[in-house]
Amino acid sequence: MLYSLHELADWLAFLRHAEFRALFAAATAFLIAIAFGRWFIGFLANRHVLERTEKGDSAELKALHEHKRKTPTMGGVIVLLAVLASTLLWARLDNRLVFVVLGLTLAFGALGFVDDYVKLRTSRKGISARTKFLWQALLSGAVGVLLYNDPLEVEMPLVGANGGTALFLPFVDHVWVPLGVAWIALVVIVTTGASNAVNLTDGLDGLAIGCSILVAVTFVAVALLAGHASSSAILGIPHVVGSLEVAVFAAAMAGAGLGFLWFNCHPAQIFMGDTGALALGGALGLVAIVCKQEILLFLAGGVLVAEALSVMLQVTSFKLTGKRIFLCAPLHHHFEFKGWAETKVTVRFWIATAVLSFGTLLALRL
Repeated sequence: MLYSLHELADWLAFLRHAEFRALFAAATAFLIAIAFGRWFIGFLANRHVLERTEKGDSAELKALHEHKRKTPTMGGVIVLLAVLASTLLWARLDNRLVFVVLGLTLAFGALGFVDDYVKLRTSRKGISARTKFLWQALLSGAVGVLLYNDPLEVEMPLVGANGGTALFLPFVDHVWVPLGVAWIALVVIVTTGASNAVNLTDGLDGLAIGCSILVAVTFVAVALLAGHASSSAILGIPHVVGSLEVAVFAAAMAGAGLGFLWFNCHPAQIFMGDTGALALGGALGLVAIVCKQEILLFLAGGVLVAEALSVMLQVTSFKLTGKRIFLCAPLHHHFEFKGWAETKVTVRFWIATAVLSFGTLLALRL
């Protein structure tokens, strides 16, 4: 919205540059999250929209988290509002990718809102996992079909017109796998997988949002590099026309997350709930897809991947052998059961994500 102001005066010429608008988007989203969050926490508390501490069938885990029972949840609304407002203010609204990433983020947020509402207003543990996954797949598939029929504009030597539906391999120059219509399945796998990974990570104060912020910041840089033909050529990565505006969105997401972390750090005043976790994960997945760096998302989000894998391994092992690999899954609960303080688990997982994020940016050059 504010992008067009650069035509009014020379001193506003900086608005033409996505790098500056990304910084302003992050700052704006942060301030909105802080301002709105203060009011929203009281609003939720007064209406008893409070966390349920039942965590599966583990009495020990319930006891560890009993002190969180009176903490408001559904705080993902704070993040979504800040991201939406800031993106609309600072991104170019003539760029379709802005509305694609915003649309999927809000759709996943709505799905998470329904799941949270069912948890809060009934005795059920939210909508069933099968129903949730089905809706995630349908929403992701719709985006995949949209981008398949109107492909991303990718410029890279030797690629040709199929770059929009190709999988690019990092670490090596000009290596890509044309997927054709199977690319839609890749969109579903990446966005749905990332969404559930963040949701599974969201179990300790500040853990999921802190990791998500670091990954979002990483992909701000990735989107900016991919958006400039010169930098993408130097690094040997795909140049995606329009990805500069996706960097503005990712920056807004990082700023909103930082604002939410102000209230979500230990001891948390509010929790994201599925409203925020599903939306953030899906957004990160789609940003990676738009930047043509899906594989690097697994590197930057290694902690999120580990959390999801721990659940998959735990369930598989118990069904096949009757034995558990971890003391408790997801992975962060395993360390809680080993006696680690909640803050120690959170900060160490942040550190691991920061190292992996730095490695992701280094990998672009390698």
